[in-house]
Amino acid sequence: MQKRFFLAAVLFWAALHVHAGTLAGKVVAIADGDTVTILDRDNRQHKIRLAGIDAPERKQPYHQASRQHLAKLAFGRQATIEWSKTDRYKRIVGNVIVAGEDVGLLQVRAGYAWWYRDYAREQSPGDRIRYEAAELDARKLRRGLWQDAAPVEPKLTRRASRRK
Repeated sequence: MQKRFFLAAVLFWAALHVHAGTLAGKVVAIADGDTVTILDRDNRQHKIRLAGIDAPERKQPYHQASRQHLAKLAFGRQATIEWSKTDRYKRIVGNVIVAGEDVGLLQVRAGYAWWYRDYAREQSPGDRIRYEAAELDARKLRRGLWQDAAPVEPKLTRRASRRK
């Protein structure tokens, strides 16, 4: 009985974490530190929100540095997007892979984005471990935005601006 329950739970969990698709194209625009636009082989543009991260908003410190770092990693390069959903703005949400590297993870590791814990349940267990470790390492080594004495998470900035 326990084995069947465990197997059913594993299969249910796995079904939730299978990505909906794979998309490939050239990164043609960088909106900010967690959003890119790709052009697919049919010349259609797709706006992509990097899964698992939250980068500084426009009026926050490190916004431009985060955007520039992402551009250095991805702009003009071929990317594969492993995605599982679209957000309320109709952007594809997924892992952006360039030259075999997860650029969202690289943004967190460099200190130019937070690991977005609010959406951790949507990540694979391996990604949760890697993203959390990357953020802890960036904090410890005071990389990027972690040089600031008290960096403010973008979600708090967005909430404050909605209240106005």
